[in-house]
Amino acid sequence: MIQASPRRSVRPAWRVRAMLAALLALPVSATWAQTPFAPPSAFGGVIGLREAYLDPAFWAGRLPDADRVILDSAGIAAQNTRMRAEDHSIHDLRALPAQLTRAQVLADIQALSRWPEKPLFGEDEQPIPARARAAIEANLALAAVPATRALQYGLVTHRAALRAFPTALRVFTSQGDTDIDRFQESALFPGDAVAVLHESADGQWLFVTSERYSAWIEKRFVGLGSADTVFGYGQQGPWRVVTGATAFTAFTPEEPRVSRLQLEMGVRVPVLADWPLNQTVNGQQAHAAHVVQLPVRNDDGSLALVPALLPRSQDTASDYLPLTPRNLLTQAFKFLGERYGWGHAYDTRDCSGFVSEIYRSFGVLMPRNTSAQAVSPALDRIAFKATDGTATRTAAVQQLQVGDLVYIPGHVMVTIGQLDGQTWMIHDTAGGSWFGPDGRRVQAHLNGVSVTPLQPMMASDTVSYIDRITNIQRIRPQTP
Repeated sequence: MIQASPRRSVRPAWRVRAMLAALLALPVSATWAQTPFAPPSAFGGVIGLREAYLDPAFWAGRLPDADRVILDSAGIAAQNTRMRAEDHSIHDLRALPAQLTRAQVLADIQALSRWPEKPLFGEDEQPIPARARAAIEANLALAAVPATRALQYGLVTHRAALRAFPTALRVFTSQGDTDIDRFQESALFPGDAVAVLHESADGQWLFVTSERYSAWIEKRFVGLGSADTVFGYGQQGPWRVVTGATAFTAFTPEEPRVSRLQLEMGVRVPVLADWPLNQTVNGQQAHAAHVVQLPVRNDDGSLALVPALLPRSQDTASDYLPLTPRNLLTQAFKFLGERYGWGHAYDTRDCSGFVSEIYRSFGVLMPRNTSAQAVSPALDRIAFKATDGTATRTAAVQQLQVGDLVYIPGHVMVTIGQLDGQTWMIHDTAGGSWFGPDGRRVQAHLNGVSVTPLQPMMASDTVSYIDRITNIQRIRPQTP
């Protein structure tokens, strides 16, 4: 996740003239990497961009091996096994103890639910009152955590926000900037398994651990069931895997719990293959849809599994997609233009969620946040030290391949190709900046999934994105 870049500043005219003179002496291939100026053909005001670059087929057509399999299904299974074994941000719910101690529960909650040190403001741009903070912290119900607690399991029944505190109150550190809610952590999707560790004082929230995150979730979006039911859900095929940015179940007034349910890219749901296609599901004949099984929450909080219709018009597949450069490009560009959603807000996603969902459509497990993705020991990592200079980083950037992930503090970008002497990226970003023709830094409010070159991107007037690269990660057979 990344915030907007710092404000732009003005360069004196004499400095602009000096830079122009220096540029004239550069080889053409080096010019873009060092120039602050956008070519006249910039599309939509984005430096260097042309409209053709917004088509994944354009990038795939430039590859000599666009359909090469990077990792086959066995390789992906091995990759995921390595991720679960080596990356401490991934939680094995089956390995959790049946009884949790008070100390274990408190440690997990207090690791997340810490009030920010910066002043917080509401959507009305007024400071959060002390009484509101007291009520939110009291809702943690820390004193009510018992000496031991039996672990419960559940399935998420609806796309649901994961929150730092058991409250829907949106809070911000900048007055007037209501995009980045500091209590918003992430989201879980229908069918995601969770372990329930605690309940809020008002009984409306659960503190849960999922495979990739621990946080607060609204209780109404979790159905509680046995470990066998929860962990067995979706383990046997056939399946439908969501391969579009999103897919929706059919509308049904007969079963509102599965009506127009949003399913995200990479979500895999089981198909009821023996359902007669001439038989109705929730008032509609099944022949034009896949009959899938989805979790719902009963009035008493218990879990049930019910049939639902996933129309054949929705972008889904019978299994995870083959991991190829062409498919990586196609999947990434399905999010093009989607609004940036900090912590999966706005029913969309942020930069690390964007990456996770792309790779999830191939069955590849990724950590949730950039901080964990960037240093994951389970991936093929190239790490940079603070002492590594621009030349070292630039050399690595010039070797990037489709699907490689580039990390700067708080942000991740996906490589889509090399062109015009530049390395091109698709990324879900709140901001972005580069120098314009007048020598001033353009502060673009991209605020969504965008295509940009990497080299001209600036983090400040003097520091480029390349200067800030901390890690490059690859999902491919690991190098020795």
